[in-house]
Amino acid sequence: MNDRSAVTPITLSIAAVERDTGLSKDTLRVWERRYGFPSPERDEIGERAYTLDQVEKLRLIKRLLDAGHRPGRIVPMSFAELQTLSDSAGEPVVRALEPLASSDDDIRRQLDLVRSHDVPALRNQLTRQLSRHGVARFVTEVLAPLTAAVGDAWLRGHMEVFEEHLFTEVAQVVLRQAIAGIPEPAPDSRPRVLLTTFPGEPHALGLLMAEAIFVLEGCPCVSLGPQTPLWDIALAAAAQRADVVALGFTGCMNPNQVVDGLGELRAKLPPSARLWVGGSAPVLHRRRIDGVEALASLDQLPGELRRWRADLQDG
Repeated sequence: MNDRSAVTPITLSIAAVERDTGLSKDTLRVWERRYGFPSPERDEIGERAYTLDQVEKLRLIKRLLDAGHRPGRIVPMSFAELQTLSDSAGEPVVRALEPLASSDDDIRRQLDLVRSHDVPALRNQLTRQLSRHGVARFVTEVLAPLTAAVGDAWLRGHMEVFEEHLFTEVAQVVLRQAIAGIPEPAPDSRPRVLLTTFPGEPHALGLLMAEAIFVLEGCPCVSLGPQTPLWDIALAAAAQRADVVALGFTGCMNPNQVVDGLGELRAKLPPSARLWVGGSAPVLHRRRIDGVEALASLDQLPGELRRWRADLQDG
Protein backbone atom coordinates (compact mmCIF):
# COMPACT_ATOMS: atom_id res chain seq x y z
CA MET A 1 0.00 0.00 0.00
CA ASN A 2 1.40 3.39 -0.97
CA ASP A 3 1.77 6.03 1.74
CA ARG A 4 1.03 9.32 -0.02
CA SER A 5 2.20 11.29 3.01
CA ALA A 6 5.67 9.86 2.52
CA VAL A 7 5.97 11.22 -1.01
CA THR A 8 8.19 14.28 -1.19
CA PRO A 9 6.26 17.17 -2.77
CA ILE A 10 7.68 18.74 -5.91
CA THR A 11 9.27 22.14 -5.34
CA LEU A 12 10.93 24.73 -7.57
CA SER A 13 13.99 26.87 -6.92
CA ILE A 14 13.71 30.66 -6.93
CA ALA A 15 15.44 30.75 -10.33
CA ALA A 16 12.87 28.31 -11.74
CA VAL A 17 10.00 30.35 -10.29
CA GLU A 18 11.44 33.50 -11.86
CA ARG A 19 11.55 31.81 -15.28
CA ASP A 20 8.10 30.26 -14.87
CA THR A 21 6.19 33.32 -13.64
CA GLY A 22 8.12 36.30 -15.00
CA LEU A 23 8.47 37.69 -11.45
CA SER A 24 12.02 38.64 -10.54
CA LYS A 25 13.90 37.10 -7.63
CA ASP A 26 14.07 40.49 -5.94
CA THR A 27 10.29 40.87 -6.21
CA LEU A 28 9.71 37.43 -4.70
CA ARG A 29 12.01 38.21 -1.76
CA VAL A 30 10.40 41.61 -1.14
CA TRP A 31 6.89 40.12 -1.15
CA GLU A 32 8.04 37.39 1.22
CA ARG A 33 9.21 40.02 3.73
CA ARG A 34 6.40 42.52 3.17
CA TYR A 35 3.31 40.35 2.69
CA GLY A 36 4.31 36.93 4.02
CA PHE A 37 3.76 35.41 0.58
CA PRO A 38 5.25 33.48 -1.03
CA SER A 39 6.44 31.48 1.97
CA PRO A 40 8.98 29.03 0.54
CA GLU A 41 10.38 26.09 2.37
CA ARG A 42 14.12 25.44 2.50
CA ASP A 43 15.86 22.56 0.78
CA GLU A 44 18.68 20.49 2.17
CA ILE A 45 21.25 23.20 1.42
CA GLY A 46 19.11 26.03 2.75
CA GLU A 47 17.89 27.43 -0.59
CA ARG A 48 14.31 28.60 -1.07
CA ALA A 49 11.98 25.87 -2.40
CA TYR A 50 8.53 26.86 -3.67
CA THR A 51 5.62 24.43 -3.82
CA LEU A 52 3.56 24.08 -7.00
CA ASP A 53 0.54 25.61 -5.24
CA GLN A 54 2.55 28.75 -4.51
CA VAL A 55 3.80 28.91 -8.09
CA GLU A 56 0.25 28.62 -9.43
CA LYS A 57 -0.85 31.49 -7.20
CA LEU A 58 2.13 33.56 -8.35
CA ARG A 59 1.14 33.00 -11.98
CA LEU A 60 -2.36 34.29 -11.25
CA ILE A 61 -0.95 37.31 -9.40
CA LYS A 62 1.30 38.09 -12.39
CA ARG A 63 -1.71 38.05 -14.72
CA LEU A 64 -3.57 40.50 -12.49
CA LEU A 65 -0.51 42.74 -12.18
CA ASP A 66 -0.30 42.86 -15.98
CA ALA A 67 -3.94 43.96 -15.99
CA GLY A 68 -3.09 46.94 -13.77
CA HIS A 69 -3.77 45.71 -10.21
CA ARG A 70 -1.44 46.76 -7.41
CA PRO A 71 0.63 44.14 -5.53
CA GLY A 72 -0.26 45.57 -2.10
CA ARG A 73 -3.88 44.69 -2.74
CA ILE A 74 -3.67 41.32 -4.47
CA VAL A 75 -0.59 39.53 -3.07
CA PRO A 76 -2.18 38.99 0.39
CA MET A 77 -5.37 37.56 -1.19
CA SER A 78 -6.20 33.87 -1.12
CA PHE A 79 -6.10 31.87 -4.34
CA ALA A 80 -9.91 31.71 -4.39
CA GLU A 81 -10.17 35.49 -4.00
CA LEU A 82 -7.68 36.00 -6.83
CA GLN A 83 -9.65 33.68 -9.10
CA THR A 84 -12.85 35.60 -8.32
CA LEU A 85 -11.10 38.90 -9.07
CA SER A 86 -9.73 37.52 -12.35
CA ASP A 87 -13.13 36.17 -13.41
CA SER A 88 -14.84 39.48 -12.59
CA ALA A 89 -12.29 41.65 -14.43
CA GLY A 90 -14.96 42.94 -16.79
CA GLU A 91 -16.99 41.43 -19.58
CA PRO A 92 -15.12 39.26 -22.07
CA VAL A 93 -13.43 41.37 -24.69
CA VAL A 94 -15.27 39.68 -27.55
CA ARG A 95 -18.58 41.16 -26.33
CA ALA A 96 -17.41 44.71 -26.97
CA LEU A 97 -16.00 44.44 -30.44
CA GLU A 98 -18.81 45.67 -32.71
CA PRO A 99 -18.69 46.81 -35.42
CA LEU A 100 -16.03 44.42 -36.68
CA ALA A 101 -14.90 43.06 -39.99
CA SER A 102 -14.44 39.90 -37.96
CA SER A 103 -17.53 38.81 -36.01
CA ASP A 104 -17.60 37.58 -32.42
CA ASP A 105 -18.07 34.08 -33.84
CA ASP A 106 -14.91 34.52 -35.95
CA ILE A 107 -12.95 35.50 -32.85
CA ARG A 108 -14.26 32.55 -30.87
CA ARG A 109 -13.35 30.19 -33.71
CA GLN A 110 -9.85 31.66 -33.86
CA LEU A 111 -9.46 31.30 -30.09
CA ASP A 112 -10.55 27.67 -30.41
CA LEU A 113 -7.88 27.15 -33.09
CA VAL A 114 -5.26 28.58 -30.73
CA ARG A 115 -6.39 26.29 -27.91
CA SER A 116 -6.44 23.27 -30.23
CA HIS A 117 -2.92 24.19 -31.43
CA ASP A 118 -3.99 24.01 -35.09
CA VAL A 119 -1.31 26.28 -36.52
CA PRO A 120 -2.02 25.71 -40.24
CA ALA A 121 -5.75 26.39 -39.83
CA LEU A 122 -5.12 29.53 -37.78
CA ARG A 123 -2.59 30.85 -40.30
CA ASN A 124 -4.95 30.11 -43.21
CA GLN A 125 -7.88 31.86 -41.54
CA LEU A 126 -5.85 34.97 -40.71
CA THR A 127 -4.43 35.04 -44.25
CA ARG A 128 -7.93 34.85 -45.76
CA GLN A 129 -9.10 37.71 -43.56
CA LEU A 130 -6.07 39.75 -44.58
CA SER A 131 -6.89 39.18 -48.26
CA ARG A 132 -10.57 39.99 -47.72
CA HIS A 133 -10.17 43.22 -45.74
CA GLY A 134 -6.79 44.66 -46.72
CA VAL A 135 -3.91 45.42 -44.40
CA ALA A 136 -5.33 48.44 -42.55
CA ARG A 137 -8.70 46.90 -41.67
CA PHE A 138 -7.08 43.54 -40.93
CA VAL A 139 -4.78 45.16 -38.37
CA THR A 140 -7.31 47.45 -36.69
CA GLU A 141 -10.55 45.46 -37.01
CA VAL A 142 -9.38 41.85 -36.95
CA LEU A 143 -5.95 41.40 -35.43
CA ALA A 144 -6.12 44.09 -32.74
CA PRO A 145 -9.37 42.78 -31.17
CA LEU A 146 -8.23 39.18 -31.56
CA THR A 147 -4.99 40.02 -29.76
CA ALA A 148 -7.01 41.65 -26.99
CA ALA A 149 -9.22 38.56 -26.75
CA VAL A 150 -6.15 36.30 -26.48
CA GLY A 151 -4.79 38.53 -23.72
CA ASP A 152 -8.14 38.44 -21.95
CA ALA A 153 -8.24 34.63 -22.15
CA TRP A 154 -4.73 34.41 -20.72
CA LEU A 155 -5.61 36.83 -17.91
CA ARG A 156 -8.60 34.71 -16.91
CA GLY A 157 -6.51 31.53 -16.93
CA HIS A 158 -8.35 30.14 -19.96
CA MET A 159 -5.21 30.01 -22.10
CA GLU A 160 -1.69 28.80 -21.37
CA VAL A 161 1.40 30.93 -21.93
CA PHE A 162 2.64 28.67 -24.72
CA GLU A 163 -0.71 29.03 -26.50
CA GLU A 164 -0.45 32.84 -26.36
CA HIS A 165 3.08 32.52 -27.79
CA LEU A 166 1.77 30.22 -30.54
CA PHE A 167 -0.82 32.81 -31.55
CA THR A 168 1.77 35.59 -31.51
CA GLU A 169 4.16 33.71 -33.78
CA VAL A 170 1.42 32.91 -36.32
CA ALA A 171 0.17 36.51 -36.31
CA GLN A 172 3.70 37.83 -36.80
CA VAL A 173 4.29 35.55 -39.80
CA VAL A 174 1.08 36.75 -41.45
CA LEU A 175 1.83 40.41 -40.68
CA ARG A 176 5.41 40.26 -41.98
CA GLN A 177 4.14 38.80 -45.24
CA ALA A 178 1.59 41.62 -45.45
CA ILE A 179 4.20 44.32 -44.81
CA ALA A 180 6.51 42.79 -47.41
CA GLY A 181 3.76 43.24 -49.99
CA ILE A 182 3.35 46.98 -49.36
CA PRO A 183 5.39 49.21 -51.71
CA GLU A 184 8.25 50.82 -49.81
CA PRO A 185 7.89 54.55 -49.14
CA ALA A 186 10.27 56.87 -50.98
CA PRO A 187 13.55 57.30 -49.07
CA ASP A 188 12.85 61.01 -48.52
CA SER A 189 9.33 60.43 -47.21
CA ARG A 190 8.52 61.60 -43.71
CA PRO A 191 8.09 61.11 -40.88
CA ARG A 192 10.88 58.59 -40.42
CA VAL A 193 9.81 56.16 -37.69
CA LEU A 194 11.88 54.07 -35.26
CA LEU A 195 10.04 51.25 -33.47
CA THR A 196 11.09 49.22 -30.43
CA THR A 197 10.26 48.36 -26.80
CA PHE A 198 12.03 48.90 -23.49
CA PRO A 199 14.14 46.22 -21.79
CA GLY A 200 11.73 43.98 -19.89
CA GLU A 201 9.02 44.35 -22.55
CA PRO A 202 9.42 41.28 -24.80
CA HIS A 203 6.16 41.56 -26.75
CA ALA A 204 6.65 42.73 -30.33
CA LEU A 205 3.30 41.99 -32.01
CA GLY A 206 1.99 45.46 -31.27
CA LEU A 207 5.11 46.96 -32.85
CA LEU A 208 4.52 44.96 -36.00
CA MET A 209 0.89 46.08 -36.19
CA ALA A 210 1.98 49.70 -35.79
CA GLU A 211 4.68 49.24 -38.43
CA ALA A 212 2.07 47.98 -40.90
CA ILE A 213 -0.02 51.14 -40.40
CA PHE A 214 3.02 53.41 -40.62
CA VAL A 215 4.18 51.82 -43.89
CA LEU A 216 0.68 52.05 -45.36
CA GLU A 217 0.75 55.76 -44.51
CA GLY A 218 4.00 56.19 -46.43
CA CYS A 219 6.43 56.32 -43.50
CA PRO A 220 9.94 54.84 -43.80
CA CYS A 221 10.28 52.53 -40.78
CA VAL A 222 13.18 50.97 -38.93
CA SER A 223 12.33 48.38 -36.29
CA LEU A 224 14.88 47.41 -33.66
CA GLY A 225 12.65 44.63 -32.36
CA PRO A 226 11.89 44.35 -28.65
CA GLN A 227 13.96 45.15 -25.56
CA THR A 228 16.37 47.87 -26.66
CA PRO A 229 18.31 49.71 -23.91
CA LEU A 230 17.28 53.35 -23.55
CA TRP A 231 20.63 54.81 -24.55
CA ASP A 232 20.69 52.61 -27.66
CA ILE A 233 17.21 53.82 -28.59
CA ALA A 234 18.51 57.39 -28.44
CA LEU A 235 21.61 56.48 -30.47
CA ALA A 236 19.51 54.68 -33.09
CA ALA A 237 17.09 57.61 -33.30
CA ALA A 238 20.02 59.93 -34.03
CA ALA A 239 21.62 57.55 -36.53
CA GLN A 240 18.33 57.03 -38.40
CA ARG A 241 17.32 60.71 -38.14
CA ALA A 242 14.02 59.52 -36.72
CA ASP A 243 11.17 62.01 -36.62
CA VAL A 244 9.07 59.67 -34.47
CA VAL A 245 10.13 57.07 -31.91
CA ALA A 246 7.26 54.62 -31.38
CA LEU A 247 7.23 52.29 -28.36
CA GLY A 248 4.84 49.51 -27.36
CA PHE A 249 3.90 48.40 -23.83
CA THR A 250 1.71 45.47 -22.76
CA GLY A 251 1.60 46.01 -19.01
CA CYS A 252 4.23 43.44 -18.05
CA MET A 253 6.62 46.14 -16.81
CA ASN A 254 6.45 47.93 -13.48
CA PRO A 255 4.48 51.18 -14.05
CA ASN A 256 7.14 53.28 -12.34
CA GLN A 257 9.78 51.82 -14.65
CA VAL A 258 7.64 52.77 -17.64
CA VAL A 259 7.13 56.35 -16.46
CA ASP A 260 10.74 56.87 -15.36
CA GLY A 261 12.07 55.26 -18.54
CA LEU A 262 9.92 57.43 -20.79
CA GLY A 263 11.03 60.55 -18.94
CA GLU A 264 14.67 59.55 -19.29
CA LEU A 265 14.30 58.69 -22.99
CA ARG A 266 12.46 61.95 -23.69
CA ALA A 267 15.41 63.84 -22.21
CA LYS A 268 17.87 61.91 -24.40
CA LEU A 269 15.99 62.50 -27.68
CA PRO A 270 16.22 65.74 -29.67
CA PRO A 271 13.31 68.12 -28.95
CA SER A 272 12.16 67.77 -32.58
CA ALA A 273 11.69 63.99 -32.31
CA ARG A 274 8.20 62.92 -31.30
CA LEU A 275 7.82 60.12 -28.76
CA TRP A 276 4.63 58.11 -29.32
CA VAL A 277 3.61 55.20 -27.10
CA GLY A 278 0.76 52.71 -27.22
CA GLY A 279 -0.42 49.36 -25.99
CA SER A 280 -2.42 47.85 -23.16
CA ALA A 281 -0.32 49.11 -20.22
CA PRO A 282 -2.79 51.07 -18.01
CA VAL A 283 -0.13 53.50 -16.80
CA LEU A 284 0.19 55.03 -20.29
CA HIS A 285 -3.26 56.57 -19.95
CA ARG A 286 -3.26 57.23 -16.21
CA ARG A 287 -0.19 59.41 -15.92
CA ARG A 288 0.64 62.28 -18.23
CA ILE A 289 4.32 62.48 -19.21
CA ASP A 290 5.60 65.71 -20.72
CA GLY A 291 6.70 65.29 -24.30
CA VAL A 292 5.15 61.82 -24.67
CA GLU A 293 2.02 61.19 -26.75
CA ALA A 294 0.01 58.15 -25.59
CA LEU A 295 -2.24 56.71 -28.30
CA ALA A 296 -5.25 54.71 -27.18
CA SER A 297 -5.50 52.64 -30.36
CA LEU A 298 -3.93 52.04 -33.74
CA ASP A 299 -6.87 53.87 -35.32
CA GLN A 300 -5.31 57.11 -34.06
CA LEU A 301 -2.09 56.74 -36.03
CA PRO A 302 -3.32 58.14 -39.40
CA GLY A 303 -4.71 61.25 -37.67
CA GLU A 304 -1.50 61.80 -35.70
CA LEU A 305 0.51 61.48 -38.90
CA ARG A 306 -1.68 64.04 -40.66
CA ARG A 307 -1.14 66.46 -37.79
CA TRP A 308 2.62 65.85 -37.84
CA ARG A 309 2.78 66.58 -41.57
CA ALA A 310 0.62 69.69 -41.17
CA ASP A 311 2.94 70.95 -38.44
CA LEU A 312 5.93 70.30 -40.72
CA GLN A 313 4.38 72.38 -43.52
CA ASP A 314 3.44 75.20 -41.12
CA GLY A 315 6.99 75.21 -39.74
